[in-house]
Amino acid sequence: MGRLTLESIGKDYDGVEISRDIDLTINDGEFVVFVGPSGCGKSTLLRMVAGLEDITRGEMCLNGERINEIPPQERDIGMVFQSYALYPHMTVAENMAFGLKLARTDKAEIRRRVEHAAGILQLTELLERKPKDLSGGQRQRVAIGRTLVKEPAVFLFDEPLSNLDASLRVEMRVQIAELHKRLGATMIYVTHDQVEAMTLADRIVLLSSGRIAQVGAPLSLYHFPHTLEVAEFIGSPRINTLPVTVVDPGPRRTGVRLPSGETLAVAVDGRGLAAGETATLGVRAEDFVTPDQGEARLTARLMVAEKLGYETLAHLQVEGVEGTLTQRLDGLAHLEEHQAVVLGLAGDHCHLFASDGTACPRQVEIPGIAH
Repeated sequence: MGRLTLESIGKDYDGVEISRDIDLTINDGEFVVFVGPSGCGKSTLLRMVAGLEDITRGEMCLNGERINEIPPQERDIGMVFQSYALYPHMTVAENMAFGLKLARTDKAEIRRRVEHAAGILQLTELLERKPKDLSGGQRQRVAIGRTLVKEPAVFLFDEPLSNLDASLRVEMRVQIAELHKRLGATMIYVTHDQVEAMTLADRIVLLSSGRIAQVGAPLSLYHFPHTLEVAEFIGSPRINTLPVTVVDPGPRRTGVRLPSGETLAVAVDGRGLAAGETATLGVRAEDFVTPDQGEARLTARLMVAEKLGYETLAHLQVEGVEGTLTQRLDGLAHLEEHQAVVLGLAGDHCHLFASDGTACPRQVEIPGIAH
């Protein structure tokens, strides 16, 4: 069992509020990812769960027991750090067993746990090697194994893949996902990489300035962000944004005027907006349509085409729009530098954000994805 509840959790450093009003329940067996920009408080929150940081305010409970003042070593929680922190003079088996030896666990039980964890993590053939003889991915698996042998109720991961190269990060993401499925354990994972968050999480907790900005399934945050900040953080490439003027706010469709002068009826509840108000239209790179399918159009000029093989990202300059817009195209799309491009916009595929960054509720249904 590993059910964790956080009620009105806050953290201050020298009178400065770092985390505030954190209310969250993480259910037994759930994989939850804390994500957000640097300095948003995600690692601080994880360290409070681990007991490595004191809690200034609020209540934290594990399986119904208050753990605010319980020291880290007495919490039924295991943590995998960003650094492997393996003892270079010890073998893999000795590194994995070290914490159990300190706890004076029976030798036969230590052997059983180490062999069991090694089997799960595909380390059995490496148990007699020293860390210097291992690859970065293997060292990270040993660090995970050192936590796994403790058999905690909750596993914590603090950016465990940030020291690995791109290919190893992909490999380790798959292995961590498989480990979660095999153990069915509660896992909390901190990362600044939204791709890791999207691919690993049952639920994402997106933090901003020490607060929870939104909690939900990855695709819910992607398709139904509550704020412009969430929309811009989740998704790669970043969501396209352009300034618009509200002309006809309504409960199912809200008319906006584009920089081109054309009007688009966006499928959102815009009753909180006023005619003449400035707003922000959001369009994902894959959500542009062909000009003949569009309900409105933008004329653009190609600046750069990133040919990635499986797809091409076209970076486009639109008159009246600061910066560039990105369109996702087929990998075989033929484009010439500075050619004129016409983008089609469909109201069902767009987002609309008020001047304060709050999202207007989308009035579309996507099967299997909650608002």
